[in-house]
Amino acid sequence: MELENRRKIEETVVDILRNTDLEQMTEFKVRAMASERLGIDLLATEHRSVVRSAVESFLLSAAEQPEKGVGEEPDKKLADKEVNNGGDRLICKLSGRRNVVVNDFRGKTLVSIREFYRKDGLQVPSGKGISLSTEQWSALKKNVPAIEEAIKKMESKLR
Repeated sequence: MELENRRKIEETVVDILRNTDLEQMTEFKVRAMASERLGIDLLATEHRSVVRSAVESFLLSAAEQPEKGVGEEPDKKLADKEVNNGGDRLICKLSGRRNVVVNDFRGKTLVSIREFYRKDGLQVPSGKGISLSTEQWSALKKNVPAIEEAIKKMESKLR
């Protein structure tokens, strides 16, 4: 895909995301809206990855910059995040060998929290960890305040 088309797709996706309710938007809806605006079929494999990458970058940027308002330019720090040869995006290192990674497995986006080890000079995921679908991740994220409250209660009982 030529660089100019990629740039147009990315700009269109970001514009759509800036001007929509992110709680109601899905990657499919973004792809459909961008297809309509650009007159390009973005369901093709090569275009899907561009749309997915732009959506992930926008969401990660929004998560890193919660004080930014709707319509403001997202921070460009996203480009610094590691992406391995398999297309997995390293979000953060938790501790030791544990990492949070967003990856694509059989056409589904997963948030994986797991241990990694080195094999032939590469970081490879181990069997120790959990992979959450986007629906599971949303449910967990929605319940974080209740989890934090339970942690506070448990810690106060232990003191």
